[in-house]
Amino acid sequence: MENTLDIEKKTMLDFEKIRDDFPILQSKVNNQPLVYLDNGATSQKPQQVIDAISNYYLTQNSNVHRGVHHLSQLATDEYEKARKKVALYMNAAKECEIIFTKGTTDGINLVASSFSKKHIQPGDEILITAMEHHSNIVPWQLICEEKKAILKVIPIHQNGELDIIAFETLLTAKTKLVSIIHVSNSLGTINPIEKIIELAHKNGTYVLVDGAQSIQHMPIDVQKLDCDFFTFSGHKLFGPTGIGILYGKENILNDLPPYQGGGDMIKNVTFEKTTYNELPFKFEAGTPNIEGAIGLGAAIDYVNNIGLENILLQEEELLHYCTQALASIPKVKIIGTAKLKSAVVSFVVDGCHPFDIGTLLDKMGVAVRTGHHCTQPLMDFYKIPGTIRASMAFYNSKADIDKLKTSLEKAIKMVS
Repeated sequence: MENTLDIEKKTMLDFEKIRDDFPILQSKVNNQPLVYLDNGATSQKPQQVIDAISNYYLTQNSNVHRGVHHLSQLATDEYEKARKKVALYMNAAKECEIIFTKGTTDGINLVASSFSKKHIQPGDEILITAMEHHSNIVPWQLICEEKKAILKVIPIHQNGELDIIAFETLLTAKTKLVSIIHVSNSLGTINPIEKIIELAHKNGTYVLVDGAQSIQHMPIDVQKLDCDFFTFSGHKLFGPTGIGILYGKENILNDLPPYQGGGDMIKNVTFEKTTYNELPFKFEAGTPNIEGAIGLGAAIDYVNNIGLENILLQEEELLHYCTQALASIPKVKIIGTAKLKSAVVSFVVDGCHPFDIGTLLDKMGVAVRTGHHCTQPLMDFYKIPGTIRASMAFYNSKADIDKLKTSLEKAIKMVS
């Protein structure tokens, strides 16, 4: 009879073996083994995703939906299979609630354009937070300027957590939409999305969730969240660039006007009038990123095979290990110390510019992100020009963190 320890060993995943699925992680940078800690910007792609994209061009390349020939049918089947995989991954009620986009930014702009045409009037208010990515700031600034609406910002505490009391105060009868990042790309803060959605809906306010930094790290159930919109990018989820998803509740999407005009979003066109297509095609004008959708489907298969729960446990361990390692280095200050965080550690080095540190780390084979991370208002809040950001994925290891620490210590000595 097996003892408990044996059973536990069998259920543990071999992340070192999983790492072999990612060809680029075997690379060398400046004659050093690559340590890739820039997953918040983009994740690396497993061989399975690369093969799925290659197979599409080798055996299935054709346009989708409008062809009756064999290749078109093959491509259409694979494209729509990918939509189904996304719907299951997010637990959407229906596949038609899944709209293929170019990415998170495109999804936010789609909602900003279509939602505002239907729901935003002069004097109405839109709420965002102080930790938003520029992609969730600028579209709303444009809409507010166009519609003479008001953009309001929910403040944060010094530790990087959202000020919920302030949010409740800002939420008024004029608030038409809350557009909020689920996980901060700069701080790693996990926002209390469930609470925010509950409060907003009690107020009759719609909610859009920017899931660019959460979709790859934790299970997402859009029905349980009850969000009205949820958007993310495929390249953050170990899939290709140039593909993303906008989820929207069916009744809401049906009620919104199209974002763009062109092929596939129409039912009938005359010079006098155009009848729009049904969901999801109403929001998918033009030839889509077919290979991107298929690659995203393959990425979802890959993640499902590992299990998001296993990924979450691995990344929580890496986050704790990295936080302790960096906090032990003199001159290093971690920016963003929320109780609930994703696998991101942003930090500054006293007396050193982030770009200088990042450049030196690159010379030692360590890839991190430096700068304002498209969150300039957040950097202004902390009165810093930017941070050095180590963002982890499940294929990272404690050895990667050790290399980051020793390389950082060397870099600090070099610039001190």
